[in-house]
Amino acid sequence: MDTDADSPLTKIRNIGIMAHIDAGKTTTTERILFYTGYLHKMGEVHDGNTFTDWMEQERERGITITSATVTCYWNTYQINIIDTPGHVDFTAEVERSLRVLDGAIGIFCAVGGVEPQSETVWNQANRYRVPRLAYINKMDRVGADYFHTIQMIRERLTLNAYPVNMPMGREENFEGVIDLITMQAYYFDPLTFGYEVKQTTIPEKYLESAKSMRDELLEKVSEFSDELLMLFLEGEEIPVSVLKEAIRKGTISSQFVPVFCGSSLKNKGIQLLLDGICDFLPSPLDIGDTQGFEPVTHNPVNISPDPKGPLVALAFKVQIDKYIGRLVYIRVYSGTLKKGGSFVNQTNGKKERVSRILQMMSNRKNDLDCLHAGDIGAIVGSRFLITGDTITDGNFEVLLSKMHFPDTVISMAIEPKTKADQENLDIALMRLEEEDPTFRVHTDKDTGQTLISGMGELHLEVIVDRLRREFGVAVNQGNPQVSYKETITKEVEAEEVFQRELNGKGNYAYVKFRLSPIALKDLPEDAKNIFVNKISEDKIPSEFWKPIEEAVFNALNDGPLISGNVERVHIELIDGDYNPVDSNELAYRIATGIAISKGLRDASPVIMEPIMLLTVIAPDEFVGDILNDINAKRGKIEIMRRDNEFKQEIVAEVPLSELFGYATRIRSLSQGRAIYTLEFKKYEICPVQIQNAILKRIRGYVE
Repeated sequence: MDTDADSPLTKIRNIGIMAHIDAGKTTTTERILFYTGYLHKMGEVHDGNTFTDWMEQERERGITITSATVTCYWNTYQINIIDTPGHVDFTAEVERSLRVLDGAIGIFCAVGGVEPQSETVWNQANRYRVPRLAYINKMDRVGADYFHTIQMIRERLTLNAYPVNMPMGREENFEGVIDLITMQAYYFDPLTFGYEVKQTTIPEKYLESAKSMRDELLEKVSEFSDELLMLFLEGEEIPVSVLKEAIRKGTISSQFVPVFCGSSLKNKGIQLLLDGICDFLPSPLDIGDTQGFEPVTHNPVNISPDPKGPLVALAFKVQIDKYIGRLVYIRVYSGTLKKGGSFVNQTNGKKERVSRILQMMSNRKNDLDCLHAGDIGAIVGSRFLITGDTITDGNFEVLLSKMHFPDTVISMAIEPKTKADQENLDIALMRLEEEDPTFRVHTDKDTGQTLISGMGELHLEVIVDRLRREFGVAVNQGNPQVSYKETITKEVEAEEVFQRELNGKGNYAYVKFRLSPIALKDLPEDAKNIFVNKISEDKIPSEFWKPIEEAVFNALNDGPLISGNVERVHIELIDGDYNPVDSNELAYRIATGIAISKGLRDASPVIMEPIMLLTVIAPDEFVGDILNDINAKRGKIEIMRRDNEFKQEIVAEVPLSELFGYATRIRSLSQGRAIYTLEFKKYEICPVQIQNAILKRIRGYVE
């Protein structure tokens, strides 16, 4: 069997499995590992013994929390799979996985169809332009409807989804799958757990439907092949190889999404999905050049997937292993990284050695000698590499685009149960912060409490659980609190002269700024604020410009109302002065900090609260009560649409502060029959009465 290093690039598939929670991602991954010969016995999520859900918290809850990487082989192809979480609190795991993958499989439940989190992960894949397949799972379940699910995919996600499989029967009568490409029927032997597949001609009762669906498929994919179009128009027999080539071309260009079907739990349809992964999803060569940019000029740079080229790789995940220590997952885009070799971190300039290279098989590890272009693996020995860093061999100055992670929206105070636990707690929190880009730790400057922030109640619950189990730290925890931010509402100018003698040496600096509010839509992507330098060197020498800019952004971390982060502010340095003898970096930093703080106070600051996108799917008879409840929670209804003939879907924007304990509330409103999801949407200025209540609670006064 080939190793990572020996596989030709055309035979590698780097894919992710993504879906709404409980659509069957982990079960499908388990089947893939079984049929490719990696596992000799399949685990089940409900038994807590699946290969990719290895954390105790995952096995207890029956959900995926951390993305797991695993490599398997199908025919002559090497498939590197990342199984991602479905719960929105762990969306960072999906984000960083999609950033480094070449293709993805979107899994949909044949009963639930396109569920809320399906849309979120689909949009994440759109942002990174990841080609994908769709797999409609759970065809054996009561209420399964293949064609309704395809219709939902077309209405909500993409018009380009077309079936390449057709189910034979459904619900308890689901017996097998018809492949519309080869026009053959496939049956999966239950006695061998679906390992033995019987291929036959299509039964008469399905033949007419299969021909009709195949014609629809041919009509669509003829857009991608002139040869196929001519054969189709002339009514000629279309070779399977020509049809596959056209589907592959459409899929790789993200203009076509092949739809497969099956039942992972009942072991039906997975082999056809595996063929589809190899036939239609791209290799690293198909993706072509990766776009990077020069660190100083920001000019674009093309990086070719050539194992003999200069080394360029992206660190996309940090994991702390209790036996090995710090593991950094990397995707190599160009060149080769060898064991014992060194690399330069383009983000911070540090040079480091690679003591070991590992092929990760969930939480198991295989040692490798090297990683080539197109490979995904983990390195041991790096101390300074973090998520999003670009590494090279030092001969090539380039940065790869960073990943986008949402803001934290919820905080919780924690403290060690004993004084002895304090040091261990600090170390554990630092490691967890390294691992998870959506987890933050900070100290409240007024109370001195340690606050941890995350994406939701479940996220913080898992963090606290990991502190106790993995790190052996006993902690007391407070109730979850909303993370508020601040902004300004009017334009002001602020200046400061700092002139003081410190330790017998004169210090002098004069700076003047203009602060103005800026709309969220006018901010560049991933920017919180904008700083513009409008002065020349004769006002302030250029050596002080960078310290002034750093001091500006530092001052924005401490807002005037609740010491929150200040965002959506446009700051211009419009005037300044210096003294050749007494001006220095410290003086400019102090003057800048004082000026910005004064400016923020004078610019009518306001508090911003996190707004969540709440999606509820409920039977018709409970919709009225749920709508009234959302309105009472200051919610704004965005979309109301029919989910199926008995249920409706409500999508609303609701402030997070109104949603604590919503699980219990929705259960009582719907007699336990509604389901809901929450995801962060944006920060928005609070109404005056809400702001006054926050200030009264935090500061003990009303403005």
